Amino acid sequence: MKVLLINKFLYPNGGSETYIFKLGEYLVSQGHEVQYFGMEHEGRIVGNRAEAYTSDMDFHGGSKLSKLTYPIKTIYSSEARKKLRIVLEDFEPDVCHLNNFNFQLTPSIILEIAKWRKQKNKECRIIYTAHDSQLVCPNHLMQVPLTGETCTKCLGGHFLNCTKNRCIHGSLPKSFIGTAEGCFWKMLKVYEKLDAIISPSNFLKEKLSSNPILKEKITVLHNFVETQYSDTQYKKEDYILYYGRFSKEKGINTLLNVVDELPDFRFVFAGTGPLENEVEKRDNIENKGFLSGEELAQTIAKAKFTVIPSECFENCPFSVMESQMYGTPVIGADIGGIPELIENGKTGELFESGNSEGLKNIITALCSDTEKLQRYTENCKKKQFVSIEEYCEKLIKIYS
Repeated sequence: MKVLLINKFLYPNGGSETYIFKLGEYLVSQGHEVQYFGMEHEGRIVGNRAEAYTSDMDFHGGSKLSKLTYPIKTIYSSEARKKLRIVLEDFEPDVCHLNNFNFQLTPSIILEIAKWRKQKNKECRIIYTAHDSQLVCPNHLMQVPLTGETCTKCLGGHFLNCTKNRCIHGSLPKSFIGTAEGCFWKMLKVYEKLDAIISPSNFLKEKLSSNPILKEKITVLHNFVETQYSDTQYKKEDYILYYGRFSKEKGINTLLNVVDELPDFRFVFAGTGPLENEVEKRDNIENKGFLSGEELAQTIAKAKFTVIPSECFENCPFSVMESQMYGTPVIGADIGGIPELIENGKTGELFESGNSEGLKNIITALCSDTEKLQRYTENCKKKQFVSIEEYCEKLIKIYS
């Protein structure tokens, strides 16, 4: 089977990129032919035989002229259609698997795939993996940036709310463009041309289903993990771990309030972000900075438990699965897709998002109950998430 994986970034940048690289690598190992389409960039590590990519769009730099044309290009991209057509003609894929395509590629690429397969009488499936709420929320986060509040007002196609609340970077002009984009593609019914949508969580499926065009196309497949617990892991140490971005929407302020009230408890933070200075002020926090690979694995595996205090609608956070697969229980906020990944009272516990008192009570109770903590740890060691082999077995059925 020929699979064209489409994503705006073709270099390591975040979760969707990790997803397409691992997926493509495994599909090739199983005898499938895989190529990639997206934006050109100096860090690009995958590509296509035709060497056709869209121009690198730098929203933070670039010339004054390019900045003037960006608002139009982020809604509709004739360049993306032309470059994609070159790849389609050369590769002739059986499946076009879309991932993040907003801004740099735009939904116009869906029109080009549909046009190409009709002209060529080609049975090419258009599949989309939803890494966020892009199809139903112009800022993709379901959150008002100026207040930090979660928001679902645009669901159902009410995109004017994006402008009213300045949902894109707190900017009225940018938010108006977001509204225009949502209304434009809603009018054209472009998402009718998707054959199937993969949602990594039931939570996101519910939000996407607010658009009746999408509702019947959605299949839930939780993200795959490549590593499972083994008895060669590490001895537990006396610290509580947070790892990820140090930012408001991740619940860092709530967690720091708890840290302040528990001065005798040892916390380890691993990450970076705008609130890093606040993290550094606490004497009972050891900030290890950004970690990866074996160093991160050891830090997770040695922790008593991890805390995931998010205050935004997480989709299927790998940090929750990663903690448990290394045998470490999770205290997680009851928001978004997090509750789907934690067996409350078995592999960890849930607390009300943003409730520092509730979080503090769970931390103190769990630290004083070694028997319960040990039981949670043993349950995590037994927990099995979807492997890439199982994931791709289901994915091939969707492709077919």
